[in-house]
Amino acid sequence: MAAQSVLCGLIGDGIDGSFSPTLHEAEGHAQGMNYAYRLLDLEHLHGAAATVEGIIDLARQWGFDGLNVTHPYKQQVMAYLDELSPDAARLEAVNTVVFTGGRAVGHNTDWTGFGSSLGRELPGASLGRVVQIGAGGAGVAVAYSALTRGAGHLTVTDVDRGRAEHCRDTMRKLFPGSVVDAVPAPEIAGPLAEASGLINATPIGMIGFPGTPVPVELLRPDLWVADVIYRPIETPLIRAARALGAPTLGGAGMNVFQAADAFELFTGVTPDFERMYAHMLALVDQQSRRAV
Repeated sequence: MAAQSVLCGLIGDGIDGSFSPTLHEAEGHAQGMNYAYRLLDLEHLHGAAATVEGIIDLARQWGFDGLNVTHPYKQQVMAYLDELSPDAARLEAVNTVVFTGGRAVGHNTDWTGFGSSLGRELPGASLGRVVQIGAGGAGVAVAYSALTRGAGHLTVTDVDRGRAEHCRDTMRKLFPGSVVDAVPAPEIAGPLAEASGLINATPIGMIGFPGTPVPVELLRPDLWVADVIYRPIETPLIRAARALGAPTLGGAGMNVFQAADAFELFTGVTPDFERMYAHMLALVDQQSRRAV
């Protein structure tokens, strides 16, 4: 029997350093597939290919099985798709496109990625009262995930107050049985003092964005802390929380779970998460060694 051939890619800007090609291709090859994953950086393309509409049309013509979509195109791409999954429609964001039967269908695996990672790494975490910093594209997906998993009270804040309020309003409509509110960033200390968990969905702590999203003095040993950032694996926020003995969740698991979910959508084959996770950690370690 001939090996399954799969052609996928990633749409975004400034994505040269993405781990996605290596992560997807390694798992595809381990599954016995002819798996190719291409970076489609719109900053480096020309003509029709330099637009979201153009690259979606070209991907159809070129026979792509699927695409991942990253910043800043997760919302823009929706206008050029034939259909959205229910979750992508609710979140108003797409990070995975599957081409099937001549149709382009948008999905969102960011929210499933976070939820799966939270369940794996912090299975006993209390979701009674959760504070989330950041309400951008990743933040909306993470808020949706936390509420789907049963968060009873979610407080969202963002440096852009309008963005936090939009996230709040969206989640209130989707989860009328939960309490969702938004507070200005300077007022986060009060809600955090009563919270059981803290989620960072901002870039703060990422390479090039030093610092922590909240003062470390607000952390507590009984406050679990999750971060969506995976480069570095241990952000200053996670490091400070661990130093207090608090339960922590880094962003590597979310990144691998969302990739694994996308892989299954592209291929119809369930990937080996542990193998993908080990490969992810090896890639991060290699990058860290090169940076020294």
